Amino acid sequence: MTKAERAAYVSRRLAELYPETPIPLDHRDDFTLLIAVLLSAQCTDERVNLITPALFARADTPEAMAKVPVEAIQEIIRPCGLSPQKAKAISGLSKILVAQHGGEVPQTFAELEALPGVGHKTASVVMSQAFGFPAFPVDTHIHRLAQRWKLTTGKNVAQTERDLKHAFPESEWNRLHLRIIFYGREHCSARGCDGTVCEICRTLFPDRRRQVKTKKA
Repeated sequence: MTKAERAAYVSRRLAELYPETPIPLDHRDDFTLLIAVLLSAQCTDERVNLITPALFARADTPEAMAKVPVEAIQEIIRPCGLSPQKAKAISGLSKILVAQHGGEVPQTFAELEALPGVGHKTASVVMSQAFGFPAFPVDTHIHRLAQRWKLTTGKNVAQTERDLKHAFPESEWNRLHLRIIFYGREHCSARGCDGTVCEICRTLFPDRRRQVKTKKA
């Protein structure tokens, strides 16, 4: 298969497997989504979903969160890991949203990435899932699978993002990035598949015998 043929098969098969693409992080609005995505850095979505109810019960708007002491935020989110940095970022960005954005989450990459603790991947998730802006957030699952499926050379997540945007129509990006995540977790995980085991890997590369060593992001 050519790269274009592989991309077309991946898109078609994932749409069959995952016709619905619910956002895996529980949230109420764009602000709570932003906080949940920030918390998900180096933490599973499942754990984040266990933590956020208590956090959002304490404060679920920028105005309310800005008034919560950093130490109180940190205590609630401690199980997510990196709690000192994340708590400081949550407090800081909440205050900035109130002071500079009228308590609203901004709808541009530049403004989002200017917020404490918000990198390009977090901004991409918010832009795509909260505001419907075409984006292709790349997490560890997507980075790994894109390499196994030879849709990127995978030197870093920035290159993987560029390659995937080139491989798939813009209209598919928002749903496809979630579908790849779902598939990676269920069928093509770091331990469950090495590039030769799961259905899509075997279909794309039936003659592959050696495992694919993922280049770290």
